[in-house]
Amino acid sequence: MAFVQYLENCENELKNLHCEDIGYQILRNKTKTFCFSIQSLKAPAANILKQEALAVGADFALPRDAILYKREIYNGILMLNLSQSKALLKKLKLQPFELKQVAQDLESHLKFHRFKPKIMGIINATPDSFYQDSRKSAQEAKLRILEMIQEGVEIIDIGAASTRPGSTWVSEEEEKARLKNILDFIKQEKINEKIILSIDTYTPNVARMCLDCGFHLINDITGFTKKEMIEAVRGYDCECVVMHMQGNPKEMQNNPHYQNLFVEIDKFFETQIKALEKSGISKIILDIGIGFGKTLEHNLALIKHLGHFLHFGYPLLVGASRKSLIDKITPCSAEERLSGTLAIHLESLKNGASIIRCHDTKEHIQALKTWLALQETKLDIPSQEVI
Repeated sequence: MAFVQYLENCENELKNLHCEDIGYQILRNKTKTFCFSIQSLKAPAANILKQEALAVGADFALPRDAILYKREIYNGILMLNLSQSKALLKKLKLQPFELKQVAQDLESHLKFHRFKPKIMGIINATPDSFYQDSRKSAQEAKLRILEMIQEGVEIIDIGAASTRPGSTWVSEEEEKARLKNILDFIKQEKINEKIILSIDTYTPNVARMCLDCGFHLINDITGFTKKEMIEAVRGYDCECVVMHMQGNPKEMQNNPHYQNLFVEIDKFFETQIKALEKSGISKIILDIGIGFGKTLEHNLALIKHLGHFLHFGYPLLVGASRKSLIDKITPCSAEERLSGTLAIHLESLKNGASIIRCHDTKEHIQALKTWLALQETKLDIPSQEVI
């Protein structure tokens, strides 16, 4: 008797069916429907896009009055598979009303950049981090570094200036004093040869000091908006984490507001990427800044639609470890938020994150290995282009 089984993602099953290679390449582009919100289209462009989408078997959902041109500007949702996208993009590149730019933007999204997932462990050499168990003295930090290496963590992110909501900026002198013994240990034990080291700092001189100690990555919550920070890393072969934050740590959670969350963060990343690339810096990581000037609704929307930011072609970092958004969903203390943290981080991986910044590294390594075992396609290639 015939049996029908639902497949969540049939690309791998299609490959195992042993179709002809040419047939497989054609069919794999039909296995999934992708959806894009296209905003601020002039009415003629919206209707042209609707007709061109229908012509290739796709669709572009519009408000019912769009056909009557009752408004000058319309938003819509485009739904298509990869096979349809190839035909549609060719058509749009020949059209007026900014549809050529729409085609280029769609093309950048449809490249679907993917990077091998990594766990970034947190060490807070601070007395006031929001999660008490993460606060480490110099001696505790040394032991934790060795423990993380043993666990198999790929990146260790060390910070000596708390950026929790309500915190104030720490002086350069204080930050250096907190790091001194840890940096001496790193140099003595050649830790930089055993693991990727990241410094969580917004201070240019601290960034340079750590790079001179063999650090590989600068994690800047101010997103390299300071020219001095860009100058500090110029000439070093390091990676730069550009994080989005609205406001500053002391006031950032006082009624954060956006006209358009994704447009504003997208423009911020675009500006900072150009500034870094202009200075010869090409190793960039993007961090949407969970909890940094965002409401619960903002944070959840960014996690759910994280894949939007893959169009830049850079790895995405997410750090929601034990943060207060979990408490807003289900009231609990920071000590009780591991389960919520894992849920958010696994959803982030599903939606395009490739670096997870966390306190509980052992649990996250286990979760990541389990999650990878459940995936139908391998994620061990630097990036994959499908257009």
